[in-house]
Amino acid sequence: MKGVLINIELLKKRYPKGTKIELDYMDDPRAVPTGTKGTVIIVDDMGVIHVNWENGSSLGICPEVDEFHVIG
Repeated sequence: MKGVLINIELLKKRYPKGTKIELDYMDDPRAVPTGTKGTVIIVDDMGVIHVNWENGSSLGICPEVDEFHVIG
């Protein structure tokens, strides 16, 4: 369990509030379209990265499954 907490803390440091990202792939039936840009709101204690997307969505990213990259 300790390893999981360390990984989540690393995610929180790597993607602080305000980080600009672009989606490359999302494994979700309601996925945000590839190429959509957004701003990180928070990384929660489950490791989900919550994002305000430019298209108005606020669907979270699961880093183990979804693909994205930092921009700007």
